[in-house]
Amino acid sequence: MSKSTSTSGPASGTASRSKAIMIVSGVAVAAALLGLVSYTATKPSGSGGDGGSSVAEVSVDPTAGVYPELEAYARRDASDKLALGRADAPVVLIEYADFKCGYCGKFARDTEPALVKKYVEDGTLRIEWRNFPIFGEESEAVARASWAAGQQGRFWEFHRAAYAEGAKEKGFGKERLAALGRQAGVGDLARFARDTDSAAARAAVSADKEQGYSLGATSTPSFLINGRPIAGAQPMETFTQAIDAAAKAAEATGRKAAGGESGEKPKSGESGEKPAAGR
Repeated sequence: MSKSTSTSGPASGTASRSKAIMIVSGVAVAAALLGLVSYTATKPSGSGGDGGSSVAEVSVDPTAGVYPELEAYARRDASDKLALGRADAPVVLIEYADFKCGYCGKFARDTEPALVKKYVEDGTLRIEWRNFPIFGEESEAVARASWAAGQQGRFWEFHRAAYAEGAKEKGFGKERLAALGRQAGVGDLARFARDTDSAAARAAVSADKEQGYSLGATSTPSFLINGRPIAGAQPMETFTQAIDAAAKAAEATGRKAAGGESGEKPKSGESGEKPAAGR
């Protein structure tokens, strides 16, 4: 969350403090919500990390639990290589996920491709990925590898390969990560290996992880849709209702996306490139 740098006077300072209080309050409420429902969603249980049922016990009411101040968590950076869709899309879905999480794989295979087709392709939705490794060293390693693939414009291809049916059962050791890099079409595998073990990769993953924890996420996947927290691999209807409601609210207020770029659709190879079908 950005802090105000204005020095225009007491009034400005008061407004800045009020805004900060609102954001902190929203984060606290979101943390309480995610902390409660995450337990029934995908809490770690042994090495599999699949615990509980595949659907979290959380309200599907798209108007419940919306905290507009949490929209500040959306980066809307057109150069973000781990994002998909227009930077100025009216709705941003932020996903906090772990490649060793079975429910994250379920979402990636069963739900996300449909959301891409329905909403990303027409410019309504932007998806921003946050690495949230919670299942140990291999989770951390594959998170860094996904970031490294992104540096060569192949994040979503790596994402698809790592979430393929049965992929997590093969583990994410060094040789396996190299194989996934090849499968994703990473051009410079030597650079990919260096980037995976780099301080920059560790810092990027750490920043994502700390952001997730600050919101109260304790399991994966966890989401924010224009400030509405959702925990677990929910049914498609939960996401379509939340996205439709967010898009309608954005249209009603006539507000433009903060930090949005021009309305041009992303070109192949740039941030926001549509992942291939059959993820």
